[in-house]
Amino acid sequence: MRLRIRRTTWPRPALILTDTPHPACPDCGGEGGHNRDYGDYETGEYAGTEWDPCHCWDETRSRVLLPLPRFPRRRRDSTDPWGGAHTDEPPF
Repeated sequence: MRLRIRRTTWPRPALILTDTPHPACPDCGGEGGHNRDYGDYETGEYAGTEWDPCHCWDETRSRVLLPLPRFPRRRRDSTDPWGGAHTDEPPF
């Protein structure tokens, strides 16, 4: 198991401790899996890409170390002198 610290934003902002793919894996070359393009059955056109994870890595193995705070979004209305419309009036 090769651990690293990452920042995640879903389902909430946090620092997590997670596993990494084996760097010398002969199947994936340390990338953790392969992208596989697929097409529409009837037309043969490109329809998307799927991710096939490698056996050397479990991408679901992670632990939350530190939940991070969520900062409220600022409203952008005309009464806000820093984020709203430009005004010539002094703030006080």
